[in-house]
Amino acid sequence: MNQSTQDLFEQALDRREVKGRSLYVDAWHRLRRNKAALTGMALLLIIVLLVIIGPMLNPWDHEIPDWDHYSTPPSLDTGHLMGTDALGRDLFERVMVGGRVSLLVGLIATLVSLLIGVTYGAVAGYLGGRIDNIMMRAVDAIYALPFMFFVILLMVVFGRNIFLIFVAIGAVNWLDMARIVRGQTLSLKNKDFIEAARASGASERSIVLRHIIPNLLGVVVVYVSLTIPQVILVESFLSFLGLGVQEPLTSWGALVNEGAQELETAPWSLLFPALFLAITLFAFNFIGDGLRDALDPRDR
Repeated sequence: MNQSTQDLFEQALDRREVKGRSLYVDAWHRLRRNKAALTGMALLLIIVLLVIIGPMLNPWDHEIPDWDHYSTPPSLDTGHLMGTDALGRDLFERVMVGGRVSLLVGLIATLVSLLIGVTYGAVAGYLGGRIDNIMMRAVDAIYALPFMFFVILLMVVFGRNIFLIFVAIGAVNWLDMARIVRGQTLSLKNKDFIEAARASGASERSIVLRHIIPNLLGVVVVYVSLTIPQVILVESFLSFLGLGVQEPLTSWGALVNEGAQELETAPWSLLFPALFLAITLFAFNFIGDGLRDALDPRDR
């Protein structure tokens, strides 16, 4: 069998295999062939394991300084793998604890925006007409407000409790999700399977929850993977301004702010938190791009 015949045979087998698989199984097979997405998953897994397990294995506490070492560079001899900050606190411990906070902000705030945005967009798109018009005009009105100003306003009003920071960021980050879900719902609500659900006597609520929202999962998953790094970046910016988490807790944004002030005397204080933040953001974006390509039905 010559090379061209073998290639045609393999392509025929691939087409037959894809035809017999569901959308999500096929998407997983295509995602596994995306090297950038797999690299992003591997990097993210390593970082998550580090921020969870690292503080348990490290002998230093993120609050208690080492009185003998102030602004010490990374060294195995001192036991400070990433050095210490100006107060003598172990930077490795603080970066790991800060990673926990930053990742929690990304996950919880994204979950809040997901719950609000998916529900709001699905209801507006499905009901349509005047209700849809009123609901989307409300979204436009909120959209006109400066995003960062709105987040800062919520934090000033409700305080800077760490969980309120999560909710405040998520509460103003649902607008894009609502628009995307609403557009997808408009294209779904007149499909045959929705008409069949109506004909069978299903309630409006049941149609939205059991038929509309499950068919939006592909778009939602991709958007979530791209929203998490955006939320982490927002929290980092707020912490850089001094409006994020407060001592004794910290986050990558707060550490970057502290490191920027010590750049000339202790550059490692800026390097390590900025490096972890950048790697995490790139990893999420690689995963998001891979999921978008894998779940795109036009690529099947």
